[in-house]
Amino acid sequence: MKDPRIEELADSLITYSIGLQPGEKILIEVIGPDIPLAQALVRYAYKAGGVPFVSTINHTLLRELLKEFSLEQAQAMTRWDLARMKEMQAYIGIRGGDNVNEWADLPGECMKTYSSNYQKPVHTEQRVPHTRWCVLRYPNAAMAQLANSSIEGFEDFYFKVCNLDYSKMSKAMDPLKELMEKTDRVRIVGPGTDLEFSIKGMPAIKCDGHLNIPDGEIFSAPLKDSVNGRISYNTPSLYQGFTYNNIVLDFENGKIIKATANDTERIESVFNTDEGARFIGEFAIGVNPFISTPMKDTLFDEKIDGSFHFTPGSCYDECNNGNKSAIHWDLVCIQRPDYGGGEIYFDDTLVRKDGRFVLPELEDLNPENLKS
Repeated sequence: MKDPRIEELADSLITYSIGLQPGEKILIEVIGPDIPLAQALVRYAYKAGGVPFVSTINHTLLRELLKEFSLEQAQAMTRWDLARMKEMQAYIGIRGGDNVNEWADLPGECMKTYSSNYQKPVHTEQRVPHTRWCVLRYPNAAMAQLANSSIEGFEDFYFKVCNLDYSKMSKAMDPLKELMEKTDRVRIVGPGTDLEFSIKGMPAIKCDGHLNIPDGEIFSAPLKDSVNGRISYNTPSLYQGFTYNNIVLDFENGKIIKATANDTERIESVFNTDEGARFIGEFAIGVNPFISTPMKDTLFDEKIDGSFHFTPGSCYDECNNGNKSAIHWDLVCIQRPDYGGGEIYFDDTLVRKDGRFVLPELEDLNPENLKS
């Protein structure tokens, strides 16, 4: 029997998130085991008059391939997959791997080759700017474990979050978008954090259910050389199969001059990927009212109510501060009282305190108003 929540999500992804039009080609890429959402997406793509294509990737097999991955392999894979991606007008990626740490012990140089010479040209440079795309997870036992939940409980949480009324959220974001686009100086303070930067002249982009599901953030980008101070992140971050904790970054004129974590040598290696890896490509404020605790899944964690993320690596083309890199690492800090609190100031005006918006025009973004 079809789960009506899956049908609702598939319909929303095709008609709202992607807005698939008759005759358009869409690649539905599945990373993980058989996922019923992919079947529903094919049905709704046909219903919209689109032309669906399906690709499946097995994380365990890909891990074996990446153990001795060479530049020649990356270049060949890029030629094939880039040609296919250039045919597409839309893309939906569903991730549902059984083990989030499957790539934890892969050689650093092989991962660098994969990210710089395959993921960057195929996804960062082609898929992101040239297709209407949306990426999401699909609930499974591994995700339920990360969330300290039963499978049934996590599925209920997942569909509540993913089937949120994103059109209502979008309207509530408009005043924050307007305010951010008028702002020059941003200051963020909290436990172990005192950070300043400028977003003068940069656009603010609403993430309201079109690119990621779940969604719920509005982002800009700091002027590349404007970041100074220290930030202490208070959520774990899973990156390339390894879980980082207690990340602290020190900035001088935009550049990360010092990075520490539970594995400082490893995190320094990430920031040595290329020149752009030590500069920031995104500053974003999370507002999803149903996501409150981190689960080491970026698509969920970066939307946490009362959070912000400050992202080393490449900027997005629609908010271009000139920083380009093979990495884009969304690192999250939660400012609610249960995580130590904190404040965000725009041009010396307090905008959010302890995770809650304090300006009257922004109150619709507080969780009780987005839930209702």
